[in-house]
Amino acid sequence: MKKSWFNKLLLCGFISSICMTPALAERSIKLANAIAKDSHYGAAVTALEESLQQALPGKFKVEHFANSALGGEREVIEGIQLGTIDAAVLSTSTALNFVPEVGVFDIPFLFRDLAHARSVLDGEIGQDMLKKFPQRNIIALAWGDQGFRHLTNNKVVVKTPDDVKGLKIRTTENPVHIAAFKHLGILATPMAWPEVQPALQQGTIDGQENPIAVIVSMKLNQVQKHLALTGHVYSPALIIFSPAFYNSLSQDEQAALQAASLDAAKAMRKYVDDIEQSGITSLKEAGMIVTEDVDKQAFAKIVKAIYPEYYQRYSQEIIDKIIAQ
Repeated sequence: MKKSWFNKLLLCGFISSICMTPALAERSIKLANAIAKDSHYGAAVTALEESLQQALPGKFKVEHFANSALGGEREVIEGIQLGTIDAAVLSTSTALNFVPEVGVFDIPFLFRDLAHARSVLDGEIGQDMLKKFPQRNIIALAWGDQGFRHLTNNKVVVKTPDDVKGLKIRTTENPVHIAAFKHLGILATPMAWPEVQPALQQGTIDGQENPIAVIVSMKLNQVQKHLALTGHVYSPALIIFSPAFYNSLSQDEQAALQAASLDAAKAMRKYVDDIEQSGITSLKEAGMIVTEDVDKQAFAKIVKAIYPEYYQRYSQEIIDKIIAQ
């Protein structure tokens, strides 16, 4: 009797171990981003996981920590470097504090349109830039997209540079942006993203600037009255990984992750393309006052007066090369 009971116990344990094997084999990827899951970042994360599942069924599961659940972008990048966070989808606005050269893409009025920006990022200039990240203990596998940044505020309709003078506008921790805003007479206020909505609600800042995809996904129409389609800066995004995670993978797994990152970038760009029009319509319907006839040339003329500062920071050669592409 004892032997029979013992054999049954062993059999149950064996069956349980078989049932549990797939779950144990599935590896979690801890991925962070600053905004809502229902956003261009969320679209990228979904595409990344789906691509990995197709290439390596049952191998990986993405744990998506959205809405700055693991901290602001600076904290997330530091987590990537330390290996406490496996992956992230984030903006260059913070990344340039770790890889300064990437800030060249954040120069205001540098890109003509989305097609121009994407061709630069997908070409030699953009791909060479990705190769600089491992030097700072970051693996960057693909360029995503956020679209062009626009200005929102609670005080005035913005059509000309005179309209923005004296406005207290939240900016990212980005010296490239800050220099341009100060030159326009804006009171540039660097602030981590988790602090922005409360600051807008309390009136400690007048406004902020972000792509349409962010304005819509974060429902900024609930705390901002005016949107001006200034299109002052193109805003790339990055899909990055911790070297601790990436280097632990086999060559086949790394190849699958590289392909999945490109799929994620494509999904992000498609989301941006779709929302550039639908998002503006939805914001109008929600009661936001949208100004489309902004004098962009007047803004560009003022900002381009400080391009010599950018030449010193990044070299005129690469800036001219980007403009000419």
